[in-house]
Amino acid sequence: MKLDFNLKLTQEQKLIMTQQMQLSIKMLQMSGFELQQYIGKELQENPVLDASYNEENSIENNKDKIDYKKFIEYLEFDNYSSKNYVNTDDEEVSPFNFISSEKSLKDFLEEQILELQEEKYVKEICRYIVENLDDRGYLDNTIENMAEEIDAKEEQIEYALNIIQSLEPNGIGCRDLKECLKIQLIKKGIEDKKILSLIDSYLELLADNKIADIAKKLSVSVEEAQKYSDLIKTLEPKPSRGFYTGESVKYIAPDAYIKKINGEYHIIMNDSVLPKLNINPVYKNIILNGEKKDDTVEYVKDKINSAMFLIKSIEQRKSTIYRVLEEILKLQRDFFDYGKDKLKPMTLKEIANAIDVHESTVSRAIRDKYIYTSQGTIKIKDLFTTAISSTYSGEDISVIKIKKKIEEYIDKENKKKPLSDQKICEMLVEEGMNISRRTVAKYREELGIKSSSKRKRF
Repeated sequence: MKLDFNLKLTQEQKLIMTQQMQLSIKMLQMSGFELQQYIGKELQENPVLDASYNEENSIENNKDKIDYKKFIEYLEFDNYSSKNYVNTDDEEVSPFNFISSEKSLKDFLEEQILELQEEKYVKEICRYIVENLDDRGYLDNTIENMAEEIDAKEEQIEYALNIIQSLEPNGIGCRDLKECLKIQLIKKGIEDKKILSLIDSYLELLADNKIADIAKKLSVSVEEAQKYSDLIKTLEPKPSRGFYTGESVKYIAPDAYIKKINGEYHIIMNDSVLPKLNINPVYKNIILNGEKKDDTVEYVKDKINSAMFLIKSIEQRKSTIYRVLEEILKLQRDFFDYGKDKLKPMTLKEIANAIDVHESTVSRAIRDKYIYTSQGTIKIKDLFTTAISSTYSGEDISVIKIKKKIEEYIDKENKKKPLSDQKICEMLVEEGMNISRRTVAKYREELGIKSSSKRKRF
């Protein structure tokens, strides 16, 4: 065997993902809230960054203007010029003006406890029980444990728990779903033993809509079993619903507003949620007046490079989102004019080709981003739909249109004999929509509609 050792020089092109490139990509896919948090972290860690939250402190109105062309010479890279893509409307009403504080479930219960005509120690036990409620409003502890923890008698805990369960919202302080439902029925004045027995023993049958089986178990007619079922479905399985339970509140801040002015749509980027970033003038002067090889100057240069890259990346993020929205407006004009029914099939690839970027860039640009429109606040991603070809017209039909058809069929069906997925599939095919039974089942589940067996009524 002959071994050959040769030294060869080859030239090849490689794309190396620098840390800054990775950061730029990461920032593009951040939601407005995530970017806000990231900027806050950078403001803490980078002393050269200044942030202003109103026009008076913006870069444009800053009295301390300097010669940026001269300033850029001291940095490792340039091309930081920013571009205004839109004119913001000073009279724009921020949606955050209407956000009010939420009432806590515990606060609501405390208000009722204060009004109780009970001894002070009873009220204290009631407050202690409230502290043991979980985020559903269920009691997350046993009578025995609570009695031991606060050195009280079990009878006292039971007495206080009965008081809590008598308060609003109905079902509060229950220990399981069955007790939750029964408390609500009793407070409505309904103590029919049959329906209480249904809750105690046959909730699984009810979940599967097996009304005939329930009728046999309770020895009642199918119609009566159906009435019991309907009544139970009106009850609230989660008493805390509608109250703030201590979980973090996630609000949606639109990244842009789509407004129709004089017959034309305009994209107004929402800059109000982010601070305006600038370089602190003290550090500018250190760069301009210091010695180039000084350690302090090198440190400041490094921090300014990071700050300038952040500012540039935010502008690029804004620009990319704006360009994506421009193309969406061109393709989906009918949607913005007339609503969901007019939404056309649109893919990431179409938008990417139109603005000459990769599909992944568009995907990142629309991730967790929202726009405020005349149709309400909508997720940009929801405007992208795949298409299914029509047998008759040859045109593409959006998934949203097909889902709407499925909803219409089910709304009009005979509830005693609900349509099966196969039957819906056949009806769609008759209308020229090529779709399989499995796809019908998938879309039905996405719409939150139960299967035919669970929709059946007696």
